[in-house]
Amino acid sequence: MRELRRDPHLGTRVHVDGSRLQRPQRPVTDCPFCVGGLEAPEPYTVRWFPNRWPALGQGNNEVVLFSPDHDASLATLGVDGVRRVIDLWAERTAALGARPDVAYVLVFENRGAEVGATIAHPHGQIYAFDHVPDRPARLLAAGWCPDPAPEARLVATHADWTAWVPWAPMYPVELHVAPMTRIGRIDHLDDAGRTAMATILVDVLGRLDRLFDRPLPYMLWLEQAPTGGDMADTGWLNVRIVSPWRRAGLQRIMGAAEVATDEYVMEVVPEDLAGRLRDATGDAR
Repeated sequence: MRELRRDPHLGTRVHVDGSRLQRPQRPVTDCPFCVGGLEAPEPYTVRWFPNRWPALGQGNNEVVLFSPDHDASLATLGVDGVRRVIDLWAERTAALGARPDVAYVLVFENRGAEVGATIAHPHGQIYAFDHVPDRPARLLAAGWCPDPAPEARLVATHADWTAWVPWAPMYPVELHVAPMTRIGRIDHLDDAGRTAMATILVDVLGRLDRLFDRPLPYMLWLEQAPTGGDMADTGWLNVRIVSPWRRAGLQRIMGAAEVATDEYVMEVVPEDLAGRLRDATGDAR
């Protein structure tokens, strides 16, 4: 059964799909994303393919493999490796966005079992929506732009790109990464912009893994302009990276008061987190 339902009072969209319970859950052998596996029968550097368990319906969900190395991560791929991923993200954003039935392309990664990744191999996904989802729509309507003066919350800069901890984060670890010159979508980035994006992502993802001296579970996604409709010329490309970890292995769980009110209590001081990340330096790969 697959059905789109809406909350009758708030209008929240819920994609009900009972078939997704049959998805494979963290296989211990025969990784389907390794070369020779079910989804990667031939050698590759980066690769995309349709998701066999689509949340939005056939043709609207894709899987992106970042590397044939099962034990790699975006942080360890180096600038050249991440640049290849960015190029594929851009290619798929352009291809999906050119379709008349697609209004918004969401590129994202769930890394680690703690945030729901079912396969450990480095990969992400792309969702092609026929509408602009509510949260991106609210950010677009608000005219989101990079923090012009993060000061004590600044983490790193490279070329035109900046990474900072937001003023009022919802997660104990939260980073925003964006170019200071407005670019609407990832497929609008030129060659230098893509390399700069790859460089700062390698930097900050490495810092995040050094924060607790172990690989950090995180959710990463791109916020970008819609691909169609009245808001197609709006938006400011940026990357959001969040983690539920308060300390190594200690996960923050949102309480009833937070979920009920959409107001949050944060015990990690943003300026302190930024300082720790600035100190978590390492050689760029």
